[in-house]
Amino acid sequence: MTLAEAIRWAPAEGVPVRGTVALLPGRGEHPAHYARLGTRLAFDGYRVTVPEADLPVKVTAGPGPVVLLGHDTGAIRALDLAAKLPVDAVIASGLPLGGSTGWDDELDARTACPVHRALLDADDRFARGELHTPVASPLAEPAVPVLLLHGEADKVAGPEAARAYAAKLPESRFVLVGGGRHDVLNDVDHRSVAAEIVQFLEWLRAGTGTPALVRG
Repeated sequence: MTLAEAIRWAPAEGVPVRGTVALLPGRGEHPAHYARLGTRLAFDGYRVTVPEADLPVKVTAGPGPVVLLGHDTGAIRALDLAAKLPVDAVIASGLPLGGSTGWDDELDARTACPVHRALLDADDRFARGELHTPVASPLAEPAVPVLLLHGEADKVAGPEAARAYAAKLPESRFVLVGGGRHDVLNDVDHRSVAAEIVQFLEWLRAGTGTPALVRG
């Protein structure tokens, strides 16, 4: 995978690479917000690259599966790129569909994790207020498997629209994170969500038709 000016995490020296993940942040975010997830996936043998939002995404073949992982508007971008790039699957977190902008506290809407809230609160690069802008974008329906992750308590975008979208895809798995807020990748249950992602990546590596996927 080649991405200029990006943040990268890689498996420890001597650890075989099991696959590659390009992680696309959402509104207001930047690559450093994903250090926790990137470190976890690298520990499990996956290369992770998080490009800046305005940079092109270029991918090259393995070893292992090549996957686009996007959050919020990054998820919309990942779904669109899946039809244009040689990737094996997409992971979409917090799709901004059917969302309400009536919430008052942006940090509260994004995450309940005190560590991530503190990170955002102290981050001068974090673009505050971007979640107030509704997203109107038709979603691509890629032919590759898609894992959709959505918070049950997402105030930015309720889960039902994302669930309905998942049902339209050729191959999808919809995971509702109990009590999760908009950014389930960085919410209280981030360890369980990361484990779900690793399990999905391992299904892809096994090449056995990803048996846990629900066909739409």
